[in-house]
This record gives sequence, C-alpha cells and structure tokens, in this order.
Amino acid sequence: MLEWLQKPWPWYVAGPLIGLMVPLLLLIGNKTLGISSSLRHVCAACLPARIPFFRYDWKKEIWNLFFVTGVLGGGFLAATFLGNPEPIAVHEKLLTELQGYGITDHSSMMPVELFNWPALATIRGCILMIVGGFLVGFGTRYAGGCTSGHSIMGLSNLQPGSLVATICFMAGGFIMANLILPFILQL
Repeated sequence: MLEWLQKPWPWYVAGPLIGLMVPLLLLIGNKTLGISSSLRHVCAACLPARIPFFRYDWKKEIWNLFFVTGVLGGGFLAATFLGNPEPIAVHEKLLTELQGYGITDHSSMMPVELFNWPALATIRGCILMIVGGFLVGFGTRYAGGCTSGHSIMGLSNLQPGSLVATICFMAGGFIMANLILPFILQL
C-alpha cells in the first residue's frame, strides 16, 4: 500500500509539489519559504539582547521555527517509516571515481568514510564538515538567504537578486564538485 511512498518520486511530481508551497504559503499566511532565517530566530531566542544582530522581535517569526521543526520531524518520520528498502543507486562511473578516493561504503546517503566522528579529527573531515559548514552559513547570510529562499521563493516572485544568487549557487556547486572536492578527497 505504501510502496509508492517508499520509492523516489520523479521530478515532475516532486518539483510541482515544492513549487505549490510558494503560493500556498503566500495565500494562507502571507509568509515566504526559507530555512536559513530560522537559525537567526533560534539564536535570537537563546541570546536575547547580547548581540545587536539578534535584537529584534523573533516571536513574530515563530511560525518559521514550527515550519523547520516540521521539516526535520517529517524527514525523520519518512526515514524511519518510509525508508527506501532498495540500495542507493550510484552510477558506475561515479562508483569508480569514489573508489579512487577510498570511498566504498554506499549504504547511506552520506559516505560513511567521510562523515563520522573519527573523520572529524582528520584534515579532510575538518575541511568538509567544519570549514564547509562555516562557508555554507556565511554564504547564506551574505546572499540574504539559502537555496530554498532564493531558488524556490525568490525566483517564483521574479526577484532579480534571487536569480543572481541562484546562478552563484549553481556555479559554486559545479566548481566545488568538479575542481575543489577532488583535491580535498585526496588529502
């Protein structure tokens, strides 16, 4: 009965469903889709009046915290109860390339050889997890939003800044995946 939920949905189903969230959020509550601002709300709630950037009425945006909690909770429930029983499909050419970097465990979405607690103590793990996390956080604040805020919400509202941000996200992703990541994986 739940077989269709356990398999990856095709782009032509998942894409429009994500796209329908934009007008739904605007019509129901005059809200915009975005995840990155929720971290600022959490910090403002935990560090009130200590840092000027966090001095604002975060309670006006509490809906965003419920939204993010729902995204995390929904992801957890889906992974727990609707997990895909099939092994993760990885293209043969990519498998060969990853094996060259010592990545052979493809049992989960994240390569276990790269993302685990002992790997954090290595130069490669520190660069990927700590430096990478910092750069994502910095870039999100610098761009004034994340991929969901700009690429989904901003583009659907025809915001020129979101088009520039999305182009930069894509260019950065291509550069990272094809030029920088292979160098880091060799460390």
